[in-house]
Amino acid sequence: MSGPDQGGRERADVGIRGDPAQVAGAAKAARVLRRGGRLAAFWHVFEPPAEVADAFAAAFRREVPDSPFGRRSNGRAGGAYEAILDRAADGIRTAGGFGDPERWRFDWERAYTRDEWLDLLPTQGSLTRLAPEPLARVLEEVGAAIDAMGGGFTMSTTTVAVAAVRTGTA
Repeated sequence: MSGPDQGGRERADVGIRGDPAQVAGAAKAARVLRRGGRLAAFWHVFEPPAEVADAFAAAFRREVPDSPFGRRSNGRAGGAYEAILDRAADGIRTAGGFGDPERWRFDWERAYTRDEWLDLLPTQGSLTRLAPEPLARVLEEVGAAIDAMGGGFTMSTTTVAVAAVRTGTA
């Protein structure tokens, strides 16, 4: 926090959103960010090895056949998020009080053990809403794929973001 404004309201230097929701909260962020503060909405785009991605996609399609999720991406990492990034930038523009939104992209890698990946997977996207029994079946199949690879893998990840600097006083 950067301290209260003239009206006694606390003002922040940074507002960060790391969830898949659109930036409907941009107007609220404009109210709490100080001038020069930054709003950043970001998403991680995981690109696991084909063996892990295929096991996940097959298991998820079996457990949630009507879901649009669980399909493999054939494009550039982060490309599937273009529409989300567009909506986030539009939300920031519509809220007003911010400069032009910028897009950021960070490519990175991380090694995961089977247990690390299976601990993280249920916290991501559509799996957060999956009932315990189907979730356990998805994790079992993904775990078997990781075991077949020797118990771990290195994953490429792209972090994509839309960020804008607070310009107004409204």
